[in-house]
Amino acid sequence: MENLWNTVSKWPVFIFASILGVFLNAIKPIRPLLKNPVTAIALVGLLVAGFAFVAFTLRAMLGLNPV
Repeated sequence: MENLWNTVSKWPVFIFASILGVFLNAIKPIRPLLKNPVTAIALVGLLVAGFAFVAFTLRAMLGLNPV
């Protein structure tokens, strides 16, 4: 039983490390684009637009705000 809890206690660290690794590998190709101010502004604008799109879509789907 002690071995079971030892194994179960390692899962949160594994999940956190896996998510962090995926996030860092997804950001790596974008990092050089942030050095140029024009592309940095475009990427930030794209990120804000994507977030707004998801937020408005979820509000409409859930009926939180009539659109």
